[in-house]
Amino acid sequence: MLNGVKSVVSKVVQDTNVNVVVQQIEITADQITSVFTMSDKKINDLIYATHVHADESFDEDSLFVIVENVLKGSSQIIDKIVQGIHVHDVDNVENKFSLANLNVPLCTLKGINNELSCKAPNEVTAHETTLAILNKLSNYSWEAKAVLALAAFAFEFGDFWLIAQLYNSDSLAKQLGVLKRVPSLIKTSELVKRRQAVLELSSLVNVTMRVIAMFDEFEKLSAYDVKDIPGLSVALDHLPVDVYWAILTIAACATKHCILISDKPDRTFDLSPYAQKISFIQNQLTMHLNVCRRQLEEAETYRRLWKLFRTPTEIMEIFKALIFFKDTPRPLIDGSTNRLVNIDVLRRKNVFMFFSGVEITEEDISILKPVYEETKKEKSYTIVWVPIVEKWSDEIKKKYETLKSKMPWYCLHQFGPIAGIRFIKEQWQYQGKPMLVLTTPQGKVENLNALHLIRVWGIKAFPFDKKSEEIISKEIHWIGSLVKRIDPIIETWVKEEKYIFFYGGKDKDLIETFTKKVTALASNPFIKEAKINIKFFCVGKTTKGEEDHGNILGRFWGGIESLFFTKDHNKDVDPVTQEIQKLLSYKNESAWAILSKGSAVVTSGHGSTILKVVEEFEQWKEVIKVKGFEVGFKEVHTKVTQTIRHCIRLDVPTVAGKAPDCMKCPECLRAMETYISYKCCHVDPTTQLLPSSLK
Repeated sequence: MLNGVKSVVSKVVQDTNVNVVVQQIEITADQITSVFTMSDKKINDLIYATHVHADESFDEDSLFVIVENVLKGSSQIIDKIVQGIHVHDVDNVENKFSLANLNVPLCTLKGINNELSCKAPNEVTAHETTLAILNKLSNYSWEAKAVLALAAFAFEFGDFWLIAQLYNSDSLAKQLGVLKRVPSLIKTSELVKRRQAVLELSSLVNVTMRVIAMFDEFEKLSAYDVKDIPGLSVALDHLPVDVYWAILTIAACATKHCILISDKPDRTFDLSPYAQKISFIQNQLTMHLNVCRRQLEEAETYRRLWKLFRTPTEIMEIFKALIFFKDTPRPLIDGSTNRLVNIDVLRRKNVFMFFSGVEITEEDISILKPVYEETKKEKSYTIVWVPIVEKWSDEIKKKYETLKSKMPWYCLHQFGPIAGIRFIKEQWQYQGKPMLVLTTPQGKVENLNALHLIRVWGIKAFPFDKKSEEIISKEIHWIGSLVKRIDPIIETWVKEEKYIFFYGGKDKDLIETFTKKVTALASNPFIKEAKINIKFFCVGKTTKGEEDHGNILGRFWGGIESLFFTKDHNKDVDPVTQEIQKLLSYKNESAWAILSKGSAVVTSGHGSTILKVVEEFEQWKEVIKVKGFEVGFKEVHTKVTQTIRHCIRLDVPTVAGKAPDCMKCPECLRAMETYISYKCCHVDPTTQLLPSSLK
């Protein structure tokens, strides 16, 4: 059927002298097996050959309002005549545009109408008609092309059905009706035969109109900053192809209408492929439009929150703006009673907002329970769990219900997106792991992630605000908080102020050697005589020497990372911060070691440097008599580190919190180089082990 059919399309291009050159591009139907199997790229190539820049402008919004009213009115008349449904009079044209001043491009519409009229009922002809119309409208925007094509169709379609409505009551309408073959369609006998075809045509016209209406929605959204609506570019890039399909469908509808009023109304011309295609486009555009509207709303919420957090604002109002769209707050669930409560319970409170997914563990919940108990005493503080879920499902809702049942504090009960999710991710750096944001009753953020303080210091650091963080950051007895929950015996050693070697690493041989040497040191006669009590513990193994399988190790390094983020690394660092930086740099080394006296760190270093000090004990033991074991060990280790140099490498997880902009080396104080690295352990990051709650 397609063989031998040819179409000639004018391609308008501009040369370097801005002179218009018209080239002829010959397209044979042999190249097209079917219009509906053409790729988007192929369609793009064809239609861009018809397009120049959009320099013809007119009030397309006003024209579309008229077209929409004409087609809606026609649909109502069809329902009344064909189905016998009583409808109200067609509403007047909307007054939001100055329609009296609208300059309708009448000649353009008639030219398009000429292309639509009396065409052969096949998809190739519809394709040719579409390209011809696009060629006529080469200087218009893509949206305007679709509106003008629809207006040309409505020009005839609306006229036909208006005359059909007046046919039996107005003599002029009756005469015009004969000219337009109205009787051939509205006679009772003919109407029965053609009823279904007329309704299908009317339905397809309405769907096409709704699709073109969405083109206008995207056009209006393009006035906003593209950064606010990143999803818009996808829809706009595809708009020319969608316009092609809309005009192709209009051409098919015009042909179907001609068939229905012709002498051969039974000629086959199936509209279902066009209906399927345009419905698919409608669904895709609806999806894109919803995404764009949500992104725009998120951007507007982002700017509103930005202003709110810079001026004193009641925390309840901030919570509403942060969580709910369009000021429609939902009640919270009181976890202690499982009853719904109004968000007024947050008024004048210091609020801990607990953000997390639904993959959190019981350990993540248990770490907050001592804090919750404290809020029962300190009535000005409260906790709210805000689950962050990209897309809710029945399975995720079940997980939510299970987690909620284990939380005695307030829980957000909303199975939908969070209004301020962009703000939470960009300004508060939420990246999937649990975080606890503390805000004052006036909406001031006191701590972007109080979980760091809680994991290290437990309730001792309550209420985890800036003042508490500043006070506790000066604490020199920090190692005890990290290790005392590992094993009861370690807590005893810490309380008894014993010297403790904590060590670990990836080199098993080096670890084994270290264990032997430090065992020998602890039992050295000189040490015994001096009544120096030395203990040691390999992090990564239990006190019984068994493999830990990651629990102790994960908690230990998780605690070190949390401690790291409680410090200010952008100023001149204190010795404690320096020691923590140094220790974190050893996380991925072959071996590392810490010497503490009780809960105070004496020194830390690479496993090889600490090992050398232990091995050479006989050479420096006399120093103990003068300066003591603690000072002597530290001095000797400082000398060793100047002869054995190891590169310092700090791996700072960005999901953990406020990563410093720059760092000085904790050993030599030079500015450290910055690298970006990526890591994947093939597990959900929210399910990785985190440190236990430390009371």
